[in-house]
Amino acid sequence: MESSLREIVFDTETTGTNAKHDRLVEIAGVELIDLIPTGNTWQSYINPGMPVSPGAFRVHGLSNEFLRRHPPFRRVVKGFLAFVGDARLVAHNAKFDRGFLDEELSRIDMPPMANEFVDTLEVAKKVKKGGQHNLDALCRHFGIDNSRRTKHGALLDSEILAEVYLYLSGGRQFGMELVETTIDKVVTTGDYGTRAFTVRSNPDEAAAHAAFVEGLGAKAIWKRYVGGV
Repeated sequence: MESSLREIVFDTETTGTNAKHDRLVEIAGVELIDLIPTGNTWQSYINPGMPVSPGAFRVHGLSNEFLRRHPPFRRVVKGFLAFVGDARLVAHNAKFDRGFLDEELSRIDMPPMANEFVDTLEVAKKVKKGGQHNLDALCRHFGIDNSRRTKHGALLDSEILAEVYLYLSGGRQFGMELVETTIDKVVTTGDYGTRAFTVRSNPDEAAAHAAFVEGLGAKAIWKRYVGGV
């Protein structure tokens, strides 16, 4: 029997752009099992022990005063590593995030990340030829609502990237050609605002999917999108 694929879509925020000099100020991740969000997430702000650059502050809005109230990297890293385990790590421009993680680990005499990494920026360049490939551009291309993204935030960006990753992986097309009877239904979501979806499934498939989503738990991200379908 083929084992399930566990992945963590993650993102970081930093004091600047130079991993050798700058520090992490936030890290977060979203768990996927076989491309399905489970609702299991992890997030922490980090006291970098140095000032946030003006440019970085304009991006994420995390002030020095706010960050001073949070623990340093050495006190949060074990929680992050426990959450990640041996899962495949997915990030947009993964070289940047991995570089910061490895530098932070090196400063506290810990080995670099040994996990497999997937860079959605590189995947996007292969899937979507030409144009921009930043997260906002990919949301526009795939019709993903990112209206809440007024500032960069590691957890929100991880959730948005998880949806982009599903499109990049072809997940939105799985099984579509095999469905003989479809149900068109408008679904309204909660935390993500009101959005219209077309549910292409027959009644038996819809019931099976509803039972599966219910089994994911009360915090499953799918419940924000399907509204009990």
